[in-house]
Amino acid sequence: MNNSSGLTAYVENGNSSNSTNFMNQKISVFFSIIFMTVGIISNSLAIAILLKAYQRFKKKSKASFLLFASGLVITDLFGHLINGTIAVFVYASKRDWLRFDYSNILCSVFGMCMVFFGLCPLLLGSVMAVERCIGVTQPIFHSTKMTSKHVKIILSLVWLFAFLVALMPILTERGYHIQATRTWCFIKTEHIEEWRDQFNLLLFSFLGILSLAVSFMCNAITGITLLRSKIRNHQYRQGRSHHIEMIVQLLAIMCVSCICWTPFLVTMANIVFSGDEPLQTRATILFALRMATWNQILDPWVYILLRKTVLKKLFRIARRCCGIEVISLHTWEFSSIKNSLKGATLSDSPSCTPANAFKSSHKTDTERKCELSETK
Repeated sequence: MNNSSGLTAYVENGNSSNSTNFMNQKISVFFSIIFMTVGIISNSLAIAILLKAYQRFKKKSKASFLLFASGLVITDLFGHLINGTIAVFVYASKRDWLRFDYSNILCSVFGMCMVFFGLCPLLLGSVMAVERCIGVTQPIFHSTKMTSKHVKIILSLVWLFAFLVALMPILTERGYHIQATRTWCFIKTEHIEEWRDQFNLLLFSFLGILSLAVSFMCNAITGITLLRSKIRNHQYRQGRSHHIEMIVQLLAIMCVSCICWTPFLVTMANIVFSGDEPLQTRATILFALRMATWNQILDPWVYILLRKTVLKKLFRIARRCCGIEVISLHTWEFSSIKNSLKGATLSDSPSCTPANAFKSSHKTDTERKCELSETK
């Protein structure tokens, strides 16, 4: 009797654990699909906005920035499609890698995609920051050298470089490994003894941190240059507002990348240098990975929300909420309009015409004395 009751309890426990695992699996698949769908929709919407803007500014200095931004968003879109599809398949297959990937081919592809689509946004963000820095500080060089053909070449080189970095673990015969959660593949992160594993992990971490540092430095130079130009009251060029719009977008991209990627990059570097205990590192890696995956969702919303028209509306709403009268003139073009009116007034003044200026410079002393006596 006791044996039968014990067997019954064992069967019930087994059934309950199986049902719990099945529910967890369904929830994981559901959230993976939702996450992938949101990312695809966000990036598709951003691509449509950027392509429409590119048609408007095709022959202006903003065109190069829009091409780089389109390349970034397209990369994020394919990252969601490929990585998301593999992740959903892994969850749906109950993470049984031995059953569906006995030869480790899918794990290698998954690991390469994680490195490639993780590194590309960071590299492209730094390239965009350099491009804007050149556009603001060296406008003549930018207008002559930064053509759409050159931008496409730079984009191709960035993608090629990221692909070569993703190939490094395979070229060094170390490969990609299934991580502790059995939901993703990456460079080896536990029990690292071979120097090639350390090199591959450090290379990824170093390039990511370097990209963030370059973005910060170039955005700082660009922002300071624009601020100094405004303080000195220089005449604004037509399209200066587009510089401000692009800088706002770049700063937002840099902040999103720093917040999302810094924990993961620092954790990878810390694994190599300090050699933390695997059990303590697993939770940190999983948390950092989840933060990093949000980067590809938040990037497109920078271009969706931080557009010139949206910022103007937000500015008006903020002024109304603060009880300040809204000026009918657009604040983006106010300085250029003011300087244009000032120039037109000076040019229409008769005392400022070349003929009068020439006459006044050749007056005799007697004529000047007569003018002084008349004024008195």
